[in-house]
Amino acid sequence: MSDDAPVARPAVRWVVVALITVAVIAVAFAIGRFTAFGATAAPAHPGENSAEAGFARDMQVHHTQAVLMAMEIYRKTDDDELRTLSYDIATAQSGQRGEMYGWLVQWGLPQSSNQPLMTWMEKSGEHSHGDTAALTQEQLLSEMGMATDAQLDELRSDQGRPADCLFLELMIRHHQGAIPMAQAVIELGSDARVKEVAGAIVTGQSAELDAMRDIQSR
Repeated sequence: MSDDAPVARPAVRWVVVALITVAVIAVAFAIGRFTAFGATAAPAHPGENSAEAGFARDMQVHHTQAVLMAMEIYRKTDDDELRTLSYDIATAQSGQRGEMYGWLVQWGLPQSSNQPLMTWMEKSGEHSHGDTAALTQEQLLSEMGMATDAQLDELRSDQGRPADCLFLELMIRHHQGAIPMAQAVIELGSDARVKEVAGAIVTGQSAELDAMRDIQSR
């Protein structure tokens, strides 16, 4: 029996080594699978120069002014239909603006950019505003349908029917500037939630345009 012992020990050692090797390979394989899965599953956020980032920044600027104008006319109009409409505009766009702010935070991007307004839209043939670097800030704001400071001052000072009519004129143009921006990010973007919100803007503001024209006609 003692003569067989030296032969058994090497055999046991090889079995142990084989088991350890198999275990190491299994662990390495598992780590590799986990890492690969994590890399695949990790969401790819829109980048600094993406259409989504540009849309989120520019539309926040756009919505901020719309909320300001809507709350101004809501405060002083005597027209019940216009008051309801202006309230709907203010609440909807306040919510959307907050969500857009949250997107940029989630994506790890700043809320503003040193690029001119609507630069992100240049890749869209139908909705592009051309070479935005060649336009002044005032021209870019005008292309977006934004009211000027003088027009906002006039809206604040007007009362009654003149205020109602000026609000409708400014907000119709404002919506006409927003819809192409939403259509552009639907065309150029890939983030599902951004495209969903943009689609809601197109649908909602198109309906509001019809409502404002009806009010304007009377």
